[in-house]
Amino acid sequence: MKYLVMVQGTQADYEAMRGKGSEHSPAWSEQEIQTMYAFMSAVNDDLSETGEMLDGQGLAEPAQVRHVSRDADGKAVITDGPYSETKELLCGYWVLECESLERVTEIAERIAQCPQPAGAPEYPVVIRPILDGAGDI
Repeated sequence: MKYLVMVQGTQADYEAMRGKGSEHSPAWSEQEIQTMYAFMSAVNDDLSETGEMLDGQGLAEPAQVRHVSRDADGKAVITDGPYSETKELLCGYWVLECESLERVTEIAERIAQCPQPAGAPEYPVVIRPILDGAGDI
């Protein structure tokens, strides 16, 4: 079964990783950033070795997000981020092929242990099965 495993964050979290802490997220040191990257690289390496990782990427900060929707007349409405009404957004993901929900849950538990500064917000690691056919809804 294929799964999408997602990690979330906010614009404040991206700012904190650039050393600009706030009441929502403390500033990260360069050492804390490097520790986080090393942890995530180890996760990626292990998942590649087991053949479970199909894809995985970190995403640009919410300030670079663009939403495209339609108004009542069907015309495109384009809004650039960040969005004050949105709390958390997707900040990274893995597409994994795992034998079971239990296995992908073990991986998500490991990802949830990613080191971060004391006081940093905790976000859930989200697991979503990927449908593999039109009749799977």
